[in-house]
Amino acid sequence: MAGDSVYKITEIIGTSTTSWEDAAKNAVETASKTLRDLRVAEIVKLDLVVEDGKVVAYRARVNLSFKYESGK
Repeated sequence: MAGDSVYKITEIIGTSTTSWEDAAKNAVETASKTLRDLRVAEIVKLDLVVEDGKVVAYRARVNLSFKYESGK
């Protein structure tokens, strides 16, 4: 069937010293350099890195889905 597809989901973590949005963007843009045909990025967790009572980094855990290529 031409409409059938299979997708893989992989979890990655992006970081940023600026924001969670930048952390997620960094994760997706970095992954896109080695993963082809990315379809959906789902933010599953946000957290912070704290040092000496100050926020020093934002982290975004992202589930990325990409389509398996046909072996044809």
